[in-house]
Amino acid sequence: MPSRVRLNRLKQLVVTGESKYIDKKGYVSRYAEERTLKLREGRARAHEFADEKDWLRSVKEELPKIIPFLQEKWGVEFRGRILEIGAGGAWLSAEISKLPRVVEVITTDHFPKLLKEEAPKVFTLLKAKTEKITRMPADFHSLHFRDNYFDFVVSSAVLHHAANIVQVLRETKRVLKPGGRFVALREPVWPFMKLKSRSRMLEKLVATGVNERFYTLSDYKEFFLQAGLPLEVKRVNLSEGFKYYLNEMVNGFTHARYAFLGIKGGLRRQT
Repeated sequence: MPSRVRLNRLKQLVVTGESKYIDKKGYVSRYAEERTLKLREGRARAHEFADEKDWLRSVKEELPKIIPFLQEKWGVEFRGRILEIGAGGAWLSAEISKLPRVVEVITTDHFPKLLKEEAPKVFTLLKAKTEKITRMPADFHSLHFRDNYFDFVVSSAVLHHAANIVQVLRETKRVLKPGGRFVALREPVWPFMKLKSRSRMLEKLVATGVNERFYTLSDYKEFFLQAGLPLEVKRVNLSEGFKYYLNEMVNGFTHARYAFLGIKGGLRRQT
């Protein structure tokens, strides 16, 4: 007969398309109130995509190119136990779950509704290996996982939503194994050139109720430095042909597309 503890744990699991959902209680940190005011549920990607159709097209056709790019261009090989923070629809967890050396993916977000309703749809769309995935609500300012637990922590367009980025990075460092990596993708980084479109975009965000923070590359380097998490900055360019070379030239000046790789106990200086 299974133990009472085992029975209680089984009662917590809700299986949706083979992906487990664990309802965590008391996960909200002291930063949550400020973050909730800054980020409204269901509007986290309102500034990126015109509508639901545009979002689904990107999830199916564009975003899945990022993982192969990191593997082939920068030698990032995902393996072992992975944690995604601020997952939302969890396209990143879906893609990573399909990699053969990944054995487990813990998918977390501040809002349970996104994990319960949107993530399973994305898993189906991307044909995720859902038997590897466990979804649970979590506040990335205070992760309820033990020290030195994950081989990788990943995020997509998440850090700039944090009330305290340094605190998030410190928590990320804590739960990583020695030599583990934090891979942060798709953060909106202000380019060197100030474009008129930037002011119009900010006005549009305020009008739609989406409150965003935007930082320069130097800002992000300082955040990682304060958290004691050595950083590598990688350019991301998913274009092909002539457009690839054009994007290489303007990346950082008129547009800024990077991947941030924080390595626990790895590099001694920022690049």
